[in-house]
Amino acid sequence: MSGITLEGVEKRYPGGVLAVKGVDIDIESGEFVTLVGPSGCGKTTTLRTIAGFEQPTDGTVSIADEVVTDLPPYERDTGMVFQDFALFPHMTIHDNVAYGMEADGGYLDEEIDARVAEMLELVELPGMGDRTPDQLSGGQQQRVALARALAPKPQALLLDEPLASLDKKLREQMQVELRRIQQEVGITTVFVTHNQEEALTMSDRIAVMNDGRFEQVGPPGEVYDDPETRFVADFLGTANIFDGTVESVADGVATVECGDTTLRARNVGSVGAGDSASVVIRPERFDLEAASTDGGTTATASEGANVFEGTITFRRHLGSSIEYHLETLAGRELVVVRRSGHDERTAGDRVSVRVGVDDCRIVEA
Repeated sequence: MSGITLEGVEKRYPGGVLAVKGVDIDIESGEFVTLVGPSGCGKTTTLRTIAGFEQPTDGTVSIADEVVTDLPPYERDTGMVFQDFALFPHMTIHDNVAYGMEADGGYLDEEIDARVAEMLELVELPGMGDRTPDQLSGGQQQRVALARALAPKPQALLLDEPLASLDKKLREQMQVELRRIQQEVGITTVFVTHNQEEALTMSDRIAVMNDGRFEQVGPPGEVYDDPETRFVADFLGTANIFDGTVESVADGVATVECGDTTLRARNVGSVGAGDSASVVIRPERFDLEAASTDGGTTATASEGANVFEGTITFRRHLGSSIEYHLETLAGRELVVVRRSGHDERTAGDRVSVRVGVDDCRIVEA
């Protein structure tokens, strides 16, 4: 298997619309990379440029160390799975999976039959070759589309939101199955989704796109816990974000004035006194406890922590966790997440939440 490289890739449509703006990335052989971002950010255009369905206005696309920028899709040795699966309704499952190999013309019939059987085993659909797509469930059709893409042994697998049409439970099951199959085959994979949970669950690395550019590329845990920009923090998962001005930096800890709130954070980055900055706090980083009896103060530094007093306005049970929405004394809204069975409170309860300086991330505003 081989990697994929994009160098300075841009895509400008007629009328001057610049959909992709100078994208650079090296995807290693066997790596699973997810392009994630809001609608219109350029992720699907980037994927289609790799596939050859779009020609870049500038830049180069390489697959297996070969520049393929000017090659048509059928000469790029990639397999692609679309959102609607695009199975041929008049063909059997066997013929759907065999289609790419038959179109290639370089395989004997017995080789095709053996490969189709191997692929159906891989996607856990053995013995279903004689059925037609309308006799399969949505999840089974998705597996057939994946088997068809993998059958000709492509250099890379390209996935354009293939789970979007599935219901939530099936979608979660297919996340696990798709990742299992990709790891078993060891194929270089580029996956496009707008679903943050999907990106965090399945990827070796995530490329967060915004307005045609990569805002941040890195492992899921790194991008989630250590966002480099306000956009990444806000888009990927849930975040409490405080905008303000850095008052001082001392001993690796920054003090940030955020209007009615002062916060301290150790993850200073490159900001200094006087800079505009945003403090990012993930909901699960807070400790939740009963409110103090002396009235408390809002967001005061106490024993290395930032403390808020407030009232729970909304409680949402998420199964393994509870999500609380709080209104602080200063009128701000906070989102706090706790494990189910721990600190379970109800709307109207007065509470105190605190977060340590090490759990606050500063990004440039």
